Amino acid sequence: MPKIEVKNPIVDITGDEMANVIWEKIKNELILPFLDIKLVTFDLGIINRDLTSDKITYEAAEAINKYKTGVKCATITPDDKRVKEYKLKKKYPSPNGTIRNIINGTIFREPIILNNIPKFVNHWNEPVVIARHAFGDIYKSKEISVKNKGRLFLRFESFDKKQIIDEHIYDFPSSGVALSYFNIDQSIREFALSCFNFALNRKIPLYLSTKNTILQKYDEAFKKIFDELYEKKYRKIFKENNISYQHRLIDDMVACLMKWSGGFLWACKNYDGDVMSDLVAQGYGSLGLMTSVLLSPNGEILETEAAHGTVTSHFLQHKNGLDTSTNPIASIFAWSRGLLHRSNLDKNKSLKNFAKNLERVCIETIEGGHMTKDLALMVGPDQKWINTNQLFTIISKKLTKLKNT
Repeated sequence: MPKIEVKNPIVDITGDEMANVIWEKIKNELILPFLDIKLVTFDLGIINRDLTSDKITYEAAEAINKYKTGVKCATITPDDKRVKEYKLKKKYPSPNGTIRNIINGTIFREPIILNNIPKFVNHWNEPVVIARHAFGDIYKSKEISVKNKGRLFLRFESFDKKQIIDEHIYDFPSSGVALSYFNIDQSIREFALSCFNFALNRKIPLYLSTKNTILQKYDEAFKKIFDELYEKKYRKIFKENNISYQHRLIDDMVACLMKWSGGFLWACKNYDGDVMSDLVAQGYGSLGLMTSVLLSPNGEILETEAAHGTVTSHFLQHKNGLDTSTNPIASIFAWSRGLLHRSNLDKNKSLKNFAKNLERVCIETIEGGHMTKDLALMVGPDQKWINTNQLFTIISKKLTKLKNT
């Protein structure tokens, strides 16, 4: 049978350590044998990022903007230990953050639900999708240490000097610490657009959580912008699709999360989304079963990746010639979700069927009892496990069988 022709390229971003070993296996065994596709590849491994002084990251992000679809392997964001290990010129920022800022997108994280993998929250029968506003907030904050008694102010001065704000914050009686962070209306509006469009595309309700009763200007800005967009642009079409939008206080939303059975999109501020996405991933069983999608406000540009890291411990075993039982499912789904987006842009039905079949084969394989060690340990002591190479062989054979029928 001929390969499925993919008219337009996708951007392929390679990464680091065991995640990159898995990434290459996915390409060579599950993608290229079945698709006639052009991959525009960028090496974002930490060594190449150092060699290019991180310019390669910016080039990759611009390519995603150009081709509208990218798939990314997990990469190292170096700490001091990694700087010494790889003899880096400096401590480079997260490539994910750089790509996010250039694409100007929102991160959506969603669990992969498998019937035979135990969930810590048993009644979560449908996915809880976390949308994280990845701009500003504490990740761009400035903090100071105070050593003496004194007065703390928050000051704003417009460039034309027409608006000057001096807000008295606190009189320090002794030493302490202080923090300031920010956001802008444009970024919040683009975050809202991404969330409304994602919810509409998936036909699931949307909830925004803030603490606007306390942060009556900062968090209230999120609520106000979401509410205005909903009323002006989305209320009618949401009702036509039988879905809803609602703002809730974050403490109330956390309580609802534990009571409800899933099946909704939860829009979170930056720090809230960072924390809650890991909580939700663990609640469904494993961070190794979590997809991560970066989507532009207009829904046209998409980059996908696995939510987990580079799996350093398994990479050390691999370098010593040992077979590992590394879970590739989230990385495979990064490819399948990218291919689905490409198929929607190109109206390529054959590609869409392939991407859906790839996901279905992965789920059927694991639910059929063939899984890596991390998942087997969750199932119980009697569950057998296989190594990564054996799992790839099973998935590849099933894909080939589907192709030939």
